[in-house]
Amino acid sequence: MIIYQVYPRSFSDSNNDGIGDLAGIEQKLPYIKSLGVDAIWISPFFKSPMKDFGYDVSDYRAVDPIFGTMDDFRTLMKRAKALELGVIVDMVISHTSEEHSWFKQSRAKENGKSDWYLWADPKPDGSPPNNWVSVFGGPAWRWDAERRQYYFHSFFSSQPDLNMHHPDVQNAVLAEMDYWLDMGVSGFRFDACNHIFQDQALRNNPPREDTSAALHPYGFQLHVYDQARPEMLPFLERIRKLLDAYGAFSLAEVGGHDALKLMGQYTGKTRLHSAYSFALMQPDSSDAYVRKVITTLEESIRTPALPCYAMSNHDKPRVASRWQNGRDLDQTAKAMLALLFSMRGDICLYQGEELGLPQADVPFERIQDPFGISFWPKFKGRDGCRTPMPWTDAEHGGFSSAEPWLPVDPVHLGMNVERQEADPDSMLRFAREVIALRNAHPALRAGDIGLLDAPEGVLAFTRRHAGDAMVCLFNMDVVPKKVPSVDNAGIVFSRRAEVDGRSVSLDVSGFAILRA
Repeated sequence: MIIYQVYPRSFSDSNNDGIGDLAGIEQKLPYIKSLGVDAIWISPFFKSPMKDFGYDVSDYRAVDPIFGTMDDFRTLMKRAKALELGVIVDMVISHTSEEHSWFKQSRAKENGKSDWYLWADPKPDGSPPNNWVSVFGGPAWRWDAERRQYYFHSFFSSQPDLNMHHPDVQNAVLAEMDYWLDMGVSGFRFDACNHIFQDQALRNNPPREDTSAALHPYGFQLHVYDQARPEMLPFLERIRKLLDAYGAFSLAEVGGHDALKLMGQYTGKTRLHSAYSFALMQPDSSDAYVRKVITTLEESIRTPALPCYAMSNHDKPRVASRWQNGRDLDQTAKAMLALLFSMRGDICLYQGEELGLPQADVPFERIQDPFGISFWPKFKGRDGCRTPMPWTDAEHGGFSSAEPWLPVDPVHLGMNVERQEADPDSMLRFAREVIALRNAHPALRAGDIGLLDAPEGVLAFTRRHAGDAMVCLFNMDVVPKKVPSVDNAGIVFSRRAEVDGRSVSLDVSGFAILRA
């Protein structure tokens, strides 16, 4: 499956208030369909105080007014169905907003919800119950004067973690999913899957030996007790049973320590269908690193489950910049997109990735992300990959006639959809071509993958399905490469590559997909 990720705040603004909305997404569905994708995943649009821009849900069954109404969502669903596009909803079930009625009742010990969240008494000296820290910095425990206890929060203190060990909490969360499945959604992307359960004994996390890469205290610990707990596995089986009743799809976001192996545990015939991690959203773009990711996922995720490959999303710097390494931006973006669509499994394409957008430069005075504000300039937050989608040459890139919630990067303005539609050599035209190639060839769409030996700097693998077989070569280095002795029957698709008999020359950012 090819999934197009829509970040609703920044996709298309239909009512010109500076924030994207569901009606804006609905208007652009023909564009998304034209790319050749199978489904859209919409980042959270539930009712929320927006302290983490929708990933702090206060009501799972309501559309936040900034995004429109439930009628807008139903219209979007109807249009998507007519276009044969699936709609995947982003479920955030590790935590809620502190404004959710469940948390308000839990804080007040009302309606049997006293222990629906992870509450704990202080130590005798009043300090937090253990050494757990937040992903976003600082202690992961917040004192609540009303209950005279601490509550746990993996992320911001306004996002209390649910106590998923409680059977009633599990049932309530499953009921929220059932609500959307009844409405006809195609499935769910599950946010932060490794954070859904914590150790019931609240044991301290051990220290990490190497903390040189740590941005803040979170990186000083091995997170063996506050995430990736084994109790997650039977709960995933409950989710899968519900999904199967509707024929719905599931995609897990898996982070944390040893995420690639954890993806294997979370997927399978009786668990989730697919999973992705941040493995290809890291700075390392070497052939050796990508080979290691592929190898680990092939060992970890077993049929009928599939890995999902993603190189960009709403949390990480865009791949066109992150893996540019001094090379030509356009050529590098094309090579990385070709690599993405050559992988075995499901694919996530983040909005604007089909345009080759680089990471936007958002000045400090326009930063919205609290994560970025806290750690600027060492870490500039997540806003650089969340800026508005550029559609035309109009003001604000045609995203809105009002000042957008984040500024449109001037570089992005020159890379807008309208311009790229008119340019036969554009990244957008290339994206449609490479997606069509994947859809047309069983080997690329559904074949197995086998890594090949190749000169240092070259990523080489085969894709095979029945009688269809391809050899895929990618120059991941910053200098030209030559690959000798390639068993091939000619180029199917390439850029900056030449074949001379059994020898393939790859220029910088060059790649070749050949018939085996």
